[in-house]
Amino acid sequence: MGKTVELKTTLNKGNVNKRVFWKAFASGMVALATLLSFMGVSGTAYAIPMAGVGNFYVEFDHLEGNGYTFYPKMGESSKEKSTPQGTNLIKDLTIDHLQLYKDFNISGDKWIRVKIVASKPVHISGLQQDASVINADAKFSNLALKEKQSSDWQKQFQQMSSTIELNHAKIKTHYLFQEKVVMNGMKVTVERINKPAN
Repeated sequence: MGKTVELKTTLNKGNVNKRVFWKAFASGMVALATLLSFMGVSGTAYAIPMAGVGNFYVEFDHLEGNGYTFYPKMGESSKEKSTPQGTNLIKDLTIDHLQLYKDFNISGDKWIRVKIVASKPVHISGLQQDASVINADAKFSNLALKEKQSSDWQKQFQQMSSTIELNHAKIKTHYLFQEKVVMNGMKVTVERINKPAN
């Protein structure tokens, strides 16, 4: 049986620049439609990239993963061609109470938020995430920090652990790729907000 997707809009009529609104809204919907088209009726998506939509945020209560690697890099965001980031690679993981959202400025001080939440645990294989800020309580097993001689500074440092556990996390993300994601209990909303995420 297919999954139910709820789109909630609470935009009020007023002095809204329609051209700016539809441009921002369409870019968000393109990313969202791509995700949903892969989800289909099974609740499973394969090879999902999310990039080029600028800063978006991932929040969750608990994450458990196996096969973790981290290294620094310079990457693109919606505002800069190159900004300091860190790449997080996790082979397999489960996330409880996942929230993923992106805020769009539609005109002046008017904002909307496109948000995806999952009421049930989310299972992901082959995660790559580029982030500039990670706030969480972290726990690692067999943690190793490694330096490597290289003319490329992005290859000079690496952090690895056999397992990773994050609690009460908020992550400012610029790129997200998942080879496979199972997201049962998914809900999508589009709503007006007073101010963007920090």
